[in-house]
Amino acid sequence: MRILLWFSIALFLLDSCMSHTLFTCEPVHVQWCHGMPYNTTFFPNMLEHYDQDIAAVKMKHFMPLASLRCSPDVHLFLCQAFVPECRDHTRVLRPCRELCERVRSDCSGDMLTFGISWPSELQCDRLESCHFSPDGSAVSAVEEVTTSRSSLPSGRDLGFWCPLQLKTRSGSFLGTQDCAPPCDNMYLKPHEVRFAKTFIGVSSVVCLCATLFTFLTFLIDVERFRYPERPIIFYSVCYSFVSLVYFVGFLLDNAAACSEPSVPGRVSTVVLGGRSRSCSLLFMLLYFSSTAGMVWWVILTITWFLAAGPKWSCEAIEKKAVWFHAVAWGLPAALTVVLLALNKVEGDGISGVCFVGLYDLAALRWFVVAPLAIGVLVGLSLLLAGIVSLNHVRQVIQHDERNQEKLKKFMIRIGVFSGLYLLPLLVLLGCYLYEQAQRRTWENSWIHEHCQEYSIPCSSRSIDAERPELSLFLIKYLMTLVVGIPAVFWVSSKKTCSEWASFFKRTRKKDPISESRRVLQESCEFFLKHNSRVQHKSKHYKSSSHKLKVVSKSMGTSTGVHTPVSSNHDNTPVSTVIRNHCVPSQSVCDPPRSSEGLGSMVPTERRSKADTSSRISSRAESLHRLTPKDDVLEAGQSSAHCTSSQ
Repeated sequence: MRILLWFSIALFLLDSCMSHTLFTCEPVHVQWCHGMPYNTTFFPNMLEHYDQDIAAVKMKHFMPLASLRCSPDVHLFLCQAFVPECRDHTRVLRPCRELCERVRSDCSGDMLTFGISWPSELQCDRLESCHFSPDGSAVSAVEEVTTSRSSLPSGRDLGFWCPLQLKTRSGSFLGTQDCAPPCDNMYLKPHEVRFAKTFIGVSSVVCLCATLFTFLTFLIDVERFRYPERPIIFYSVCYSFVSLVYFVGFLLDNAAACSEPSVPGRVSTVVLGGRSRSCSLLFMLLYFSSTAGMVWWVILTITWFLAAGPKWSCEAIEKKAVWFHAVAWGLPAALTVVLLALNKVEGDGISGVCFVGLYDLAALRWFVVAPLAIGVLVGLSLLLAGIVSLNHVRQVIQHDERNQEKLKKFMIRIGVFSGLYLLPLLVLLGCYLYEQAQRRTWENSWIHEHCQEYSIPCSSRSIDAERPELSLFLIKYLMTLVVGIPAVFWVSSKKTCSEWASFFKRTRKKDPISESRRVLQESCEFFLKHNSRVQHKSKHYKSSSHKLKVVSKSMGTSTGVHTPVSSNHDNTPVSTVIRNHCVPSQSVCDPPRSSEGLGSMVPTERRSKADTSSRISSRAESLHRLTPKDDVLEAGQSSAHCTSSQ
């Protein structure tokens, strides 16, 4: 039974060696074996080392035995085990059993001294017996290796072995350490890559112009965009950086995403990990900005829901702005730092930028697909809840046709904006999920097509050549960039056009409050300037027949309020009265400090009007909070006109 077990193991090793039938002899590069009576070798060796670099690293642990010469055959045995001799491209010489037993017996004491354990792959019982020459010396076993593809055993698949051309100092590719994918795209042809680069460059310019227009519109009139719609501005800023990074990648070509070979005979490979500063910088900006943009959209749906559902005011929502910023910037920053710490940065040979999950399926699943799916789910749920609340408000105010029409337009505006954002996001999520399902098939097809070129094991199974279509990559990059364009739809209005026209004409309107203060100050200065003319007439001044009329301007509107002067001012000069009304430190909008004469100054009609104006419905307040500022200003102007007409 034991003999049968060892025979099965020997057949397994022989089967492993025979499976690499496409290999040819290669020159010996391991320095420790340069003195051997052969100069060509064959890989993989009997220890399942695929190339000489790995064999040299593993062989280094046994070199103290060779230096001590614990056995006269130790050097020959180690070289035949780790770097076997290859003859005539068909025969490989392996170490034999008797040679192995002799070396192990001679060096057992030194192995205990240096703490070296005998590898399980070099168990002497697994090796074939030596053939003795006529002079009595042992001759290593000779193994015949054929080169026909048909000799591959059926069902035997050794997986991916990193070829010498793709060896790197760090990184992992297809589950193999110290390996990187080639810079030339694995799935697309060169002319398809050139077209994709041009397409991405043009799309990034369009998105950059759209997002910058939104942000500059906000800078022209900052007070116009308040909560709950303020997150749209930050969302557009994030996608400005996303489009800017893609445009920089288009200009740099592959300078940041790929690294040139450091050893002759190797090819340009994709940057993996944080070895390249430019690649790491592009990755940080791209991943942070895209994730922050998605979080700001979720916060936008939260603010809309708070305004429509619980009926939060703009001021109440604005008080939570610190928390919004902490989440929107803190969460993407934390994810970015984690990815940098895990060395998950990967260069993109198509767009020229660096991202995550381009070759690592686990990173794509947990750091790209999962946050995107959670953001879409949460944002869509809050958006639907807010729309339901707005529809309820619209049904309550059916008697108010004007406000109902405005609310209807606002709901359509929200729906169109959200649809323009969610549709590209859902398509992008679908592209990522499809890529997750098909990536293994594409990689196996690439290995099958390039195994002979890179001298790596070919799979014994018949694999249908399957590669992704160019349209999949174009759609994925387009949806990534076009997400930032819906912000233009939200700011597009007649007011935006007039603001830009005024900006270019350098005739922007002045602040109405500042204008009111300026007019009042000039009036005070005018009265004080002619104080001397007024004082000499103060003797003949009749307090009972004179009433001072103060014109108050606020927010660009004039309200004529006749304020009677109380009797205690009868003997006071007019300049003193004017000084009391023209104190620079007191705002025009501040209420009078004297509550004593306030009741006598307010007419009965004004009290009744105040009582009437205090009966405002909560539904109308919700409409005021949710309706854009353009509609609110229009409503304010209309109410002012009605008041003046009364």
